[in-house]
Amino acid sequence: MILTVTLNTALDLTYGVPALVPHSSHRVTDLSERPGGKGLNVARVLAALGHESVVTGFAGGTTGAVLRELLAALPSGPGTVTDALVPVAGNTRRTLAVADRATGDTTQFNEPGPHVTADEWTAFLGSYGELLAAADAVALCGSLPPGIHVGAYAELVRLARTAGVPVLLDTSGEPLRRGIAARPDLIKPNADELAQLTGDRDPLRGSRDARRRGAHGVIASLGPDGMLAVTPDGNWQASPPEPVKGNPTGAGDSAVAGLLSGLVEGLDWPDRLRRAVALSTATVLSPTAGDFDRAAYEELLPRVGIEEHAPAA
Repeated sequence: MILTVTLNTALDLTYGVPALVPHSSHRVTDLSERPGGKGLNVARVLAALGHESVVTGFAGGTTGAVLRELLAALPSGPGTVTDALVPVAGNTRRTLAVADRATGDTTQFNEPGPHVTADEWTAFLGSYGELLAAADAVALCGSLPPGIHVGAYAELVRLARTAGVPVLLDTSGEPLRRGIAARPDLIKPNADELAQLTGDRDPLRGSRDARRRGAHGVIASLGPDGMLAVTPDGNWQASPPEPVKGNPTGAGDSAVAGLLSGLVEGLDWPDRLRRAVALSTATVLSPTAGDFDRAAYEELLPRVGIEEHAPAA
């Protein structure tokens, strides 16, 4: 089982419009609702790849009830998604993606999330400890809702390491800075997040710096240039065969699913990266937030390029 943690879950809404024009009214031509937040997106992709996944974090209020209904109604596939979300009194946030069908571009709006109390955090920690006992790997994903202390991910990393469960941390800013000091097995920043963490705009140097700060391995998302892996076993860059345009919502989460599934399946680093980049690219090509185009994924997978980088001198 792969455990995904989404402390700031969301109800993802995607509006399709013929063309997005500032300062004008728009007629929505299509609408979709999905249970969202980074870890829920990861779990959904893991299930599509045939893995058992369990989602935990927080859900509450009217929006949280809708999210959990949609989560329960997910179609069964090769794998499963199990709901282990912890209830809170506040209302789960919404995210809105407005997809411009003329250009393929997307504009995103994200609400902040509910305030989580100290008692609700304590309840979550108890549930998290129990779930770790059955987990093969865990992903800690996304932003922190109001009320959660900035060192929360560092605490969760330490608990996973104590339980002997490999842990991937996918967050940004101060939660990443604090979390990396707890020595996660992997972090997955994008280029901007990595530069903010290390002060270095060069992804290779920044990734090496992040390893010195505590991360065992670093997977840096480079946008259309693919992904860079700096690990104890070597350094590689994986690149999609050609640039694509579309809805980028959930692309990084699909990459996390590719990395985690490759980890538990025992794939080597180049194959993990090929899967992550192919899934990420196929997600951009999907018109719905957090989904991936399976036909595109299968076509892209053997065409993802891999380049090995020399180790640091």
